[in-house]
Amino acid sequence: MANPTVTPAIGATASVRVPGTTANLGPGFDTLGLALRFYNRCQVTRRAGRGVNIVSPIAADARAGATAMLSEAAKLFFRRARTPAFGFDIALTGDVPIARGLGSSVTARLGGVAALNALVGEPLGRAELFQLVTELEGHPDNAAPAIFGGFTASTMVGKEARAVRFPVSRAAKFVTLIPNFEVSTPMARKLVPQQFSKADTVHCLTRVALITAAFASGDLEALRGCFDDRIHQPYREALIPQLSAVIRAGEKAGAIGGWLSGSGSTIMCLTLVNPAAVAKAMHRALPDSQIHVLEADRDGLRTL
Repeated sequence: MANPTVTPAIGATASVRVPGTTANLGPGFDTLGLALRFYNRCQVTRRAGRGVNIVSPIAADARAGATAMLSEAAKLFFRRARTPAFGFDIALTGDVPIARGLGSSVTARLGGVAALNALVGEPLGRAELFQLVTELEGHPDNAAPAIFGGFTASTMVGKEARAVRFPVSRAAKFVTLIPNFEVSTPMARKLVPQQFSKADTVHCLTRVALITAAFASGDLEALRGCFDDRIHQPYREALIPQLSAVIRAGEKAGAIGGWLSGSGSTIMCLTLVNPAAVAKAMHRALPDSQIHVLEADRDGLRTL
């Protein structure tokens, strides 16, 4: 049950920081995720009147969709927090790009509701925010690491979102190649078949078990060879034709393995050695891109 709320004054403001995320990690479709030290920030300010007003720069053709998404999130938050709705300005800034498979929609939804939560006295805890944001997103694989940090395995059990979190060693470097083109998540999901063979299903199930065990134990060398997927990546490669070449280049330069981040277009490689060499090799395979060497975020959502 939510704690009592406070009524913020006109002009009262609250800010939060949300990490970007990488989801699926190859075969862990809609269940595995990891938070990155790559952040978006959200500030909300109460104003007179009703509704959501986005004050950060946003393309005109994207404004209506973003406003609708944030309005839906705010409506659910006010209902769950049992607090009267009010109008607010919202500013979204930071490093996580949209439509690149790095959890930008979660940074917006979670950022909005978490900042509202801080503004009214934090009636909802992290577990309640996790349920709320998962409901908005439709699946928990990005919501879990964004809220809790680290590596997470998550799923729906009945109507409840559940997640188990493990910290990730600072020795793990996530070489993040962000192509200079977007991928539509709905389009990428349409490419994934509705049914799979027994062989492909078993292939992915066994690797998801090994990936989870490796992160849980901290034995990251055990991840070698485990990120190959048969559920979504082979089909989504039509949208990112350089995917396999970039991963192979990273592995040849010393990476443990790589995967398509979320539905793309970002491609990720995990390495324990020579991250600069891995980054150079990946970028050579897809020069029309931006490259970052990141660590895992351990904190998740943070109020500023």
